[in-house]
Amino acid sequence: MSEQETTRCGVVAVIGAPNAGKSTLVNQLVGQKVAITSAKAQTTRARMMGIALRGQTQMILVDTPGIFAPKRRLDRAMVSAAWEGAEAADAVLLLVDPVKQRRHELEPLLEQVASRPERKILVLNKVDVAKKEPLLALAQELGEKVEFAEIYFVSALTGDGVPEMKQALADMMPEGPWMYPEDQVSDASERLLATEITREQLYQQLHEELPYDSAVRPEKYIQRKDGSVEIHQQIVVMRDNQRAIVLGKGGSRIKAIGEAARKELSELLGQKVHLFLHVKTDERWSEDKEMFEEMGLDWVR
Repeated sequence: MSEQETTRCGVVAVIGAPNAGKSTLVNQLVGQKVAITSAKAQTTRARMMGIALRGQTQMILVDTPGIFAPKRRLDRAMVSAAWEGAEAADAVLLLVDPVKQRRHELEPLLEQVASRPERKILVLNKVDVAKKEPLLALAQELGEKVEFAEIYFVSALTGDGVPEMKQALADMMPEGPWMYPEDQVSDASERLLATEITREQLYQQLHEELPYDSAVRPEKYIQRKDGSVEIHQQIVVMRDNQRAIVLGKGGSRIKAIGEAARKELSELLGQKVHLFLHVKTDERWSEDKEMFEEMGLDWVR
């Protein structure tokens, strides 16, 4: 990139009700996976960032946790992280699932977004499965409640409509030097990314068997002399019966989780990965301050 060319750089906060498709959209904008996705709501915990490029513009995407009514300390920390992510933004992107809508969570969110000073973009997701007439009616209704600068219809899953929206976001970014190197796609450390990949496999392979009350802790991340990496992680659950579910008969389930996570990590990191997992029961892990710090969350009382 020539130094004479004008560069732009800004922050885009991606907010929405739980499971609206925020992580999928961030991955689509970046062009590769930087955030975990799951059919299970509330899977994003930390302020995972993706870094997207469009021409001479760098966009720092803050992939916020789904904003919802917080009950536990972990919930409160996630909601706090979501709004912190929006505060320094040059644009706020509100992503809505027009199929499920989740009105009980969307309505309070609209009220909060309406009073915010940032430029606001409404993005209606899942156009590949939503019916056209209800989709347009929803866009008109939401547009009357909040003053959106732009409204876009996209499919985060297939990428339909995403390039046009990405260009519009790039045009909104202020002039200035890039904050990150051209080849960097996320601010998450490889150590944190590795725990997120394992956590994604927990959700994908155990579905409804394992509730949201689980976490993956990094223990060791060792670069071997042969060019491979050795990763040790601890899966923490709240009850012994959950531990048995994660282990599976004869250790079959944790072996499958480890194999899938190891394969994906090898592709992402571009090196051979040796992944070692073990499971621990700790009924009070969600009250552990150190655990919150490991997940990139603030300790909220």
